[in-house]
Amino acid sequence: MNRGEILAIVGESGSGKSVTALSVLQLLSAKTVRYPQGEILFSPDGESIVNMLQLKENTLRNIRGNQVAMIFQEPMTSLNPVFCCGTQVLEAIQLHQKCNKTEAKKKTIALFEQVQLPQPNELFYRYPHQLSGGQKQRVMIAMAMSCNPSLLICDEPTTALDVTVQKNILFLLKELQQSTSMGIVFITHDLGVVSEIANRAIVMYKGNIVEEGSVDAIFKQPRHPYTKSLLACRPVLHPKGKRLPVIGDFMNADFSSPLPPTITASNEVPPGSLYSSLRTSDTVLMRVQDLSVWFPAKKNIFGNPIAYTKAVNEVSFDVFEGETLGLVGESGCGKTTLGRALLRLIKPSSGKILFKGTDLTSKKNTELIPFRKDIQIVFQDPYSSLNPRITIGDALGEPLKVHQIIRTATKRQDKVVELLEKVNMTAEHLGRYPHEFSGGQRQRIAIARALTLNPSFIVCDESVSALDVSVQAQVLNLLNDLKKEFRFTIVFISHDLSVVRYISDRIMVMNKGSIAEVGEAESIFHNPGSQYTKTLIRSIPGYL
Repeated sequence: MNRGEILAIVGESGSGKSVTALSVLQLLSAKTVRYPQGEILFSPDGESIVNMLQLKENTLRNIRGNQVAMIFQEPMTSLNPVFCCGTQVLEAIQLHQKCNKTEAKKKTIALFEQVQLPQPNELFYRYPHQLSGGQKQRVMIAMAMSCNPSLLICDEPTTALDVTVQKNILFLLKELQQSTSMGIVFITHDLGVVSEIANRAIVMYKGNIVEEGSVDAIFKQPRHPYTKSLLACRPVLHPKGKRLPVIGDFMNADFSSPLPPTITASNEVPPGSLYSSLRTSDTVLMRVQDLSVWFPAKKNIFGNPIAYTKAVNEVSFDVFEGETLGLVGESGCGKTTLGRALLRLIKPSSGKILFKGTDLTSKKNTELIPFRKDIQIVFQDPYSSLNPRITIGDALGEPLKVHQIIRTATKRQDKVVELLEKVNMTAEHLGRYPHEFSGGQRQRIAIARALTLNPSFIVCDESVSALDVSVQAQVLNLLNDLKKEFRFTIVFISHDLSVVRYISDRIMVMNKGSIAEVGEAESIFHNPGSQYTKTLIRSIPGYL
């Protein structure tokens, strides 16, 4: 790649994108990897050339974060949990630049402002766990940009960000690249993002490059079936109710028909896009009345709160039996807090949550145990929600044992196998541990675990946000299939309006802890009433 170029490397998990990027900075363990052939030539000043594969560790340390920087996909594992966010960026500046702590702090706060972090002076002293996922990723981007590198490697940096922040970050990266002539390698599985930022794209599949060319050529005249499948799997291209295509549909067949047209905004709902709602009745399953969740933001010398962060502020809505209610909004708007409050994983500050007529907010934790069987959650990151020390078979069988649904080990195993088969897995997976599965498989296991006790109400908290577009399509198809079979109700939380539109009957839009808009999915998507919703829709990558 050339100086000043933005090169996108596209492909699903396991295609070799990240391994290629990590090899540039020699971040793969020398004990587990070898390079039988090839070289990685880097010219930091445009004159001298070094082979990154032959550099010693001391030389690499001077290059890492200075001449070549990297933004990782998962900021929570990249940021040190015991240090303030500002301190970690300040450390990178002091390591590579000749400046004192005061100057480094000023530069850090300026970087925080540049990546549009709210209250940068206060955020400097906050720890990673006190930030939302999008805010943590912006801290990582600020850290990567702190030393003005000549090459920036972005490994899925916007995958878990909401669409408006993603658009802002893509614009920011492009602006920084143009002002500094920095080269960017942008790794992603989303061709919609590629269309927003890249000049040239490489498509990888099973460790090989299957297609390469300008972004216009890749989008308008894709040649390889794999490239066509990545383009076609995006939910934004498909009407509600239609089964999403997956990679296998393209790789196992001679696919020659044209790709579906991009859905565009219009004043009318496109004919044929509506589908019969899966809502089984007009019976209210859950009623939320004036619900608030406030967190202490500032305390006095006695430790008593004197100011609050209003994560959820007096929201009221109904969830009907058998429906999928989409909950959408930017990072930090209160979606996850609301979802967890509905399950009483977070204690509300005020208001009521009436589940089948019973007020859950009035119950003590011990009194909630009978309701735990009927209300479940699928978390965004299945790896951190699955115990790494127990097998998948034990993880799925545990709820059956704890709630004494099935008392014998043999019958529990039979039930677990049945659940695995429901999510397109087999009995062979019973004895494996979470780290032995791909991200998509782990998410299917998390869904199977949520279904173990046959609940009537499930909260899906960003459950497809970090998945490849092809795996995302598989999981969305799976959720629709399981919902038809088990007839449960879903609150589907996401920052991606195109995904929410595809799977939901109704959509509720949140902004700064309050409900900005609620209505039928197609109506919200094609005729949004609030300016905030319009901004969310316009920010969808590849949306025209």
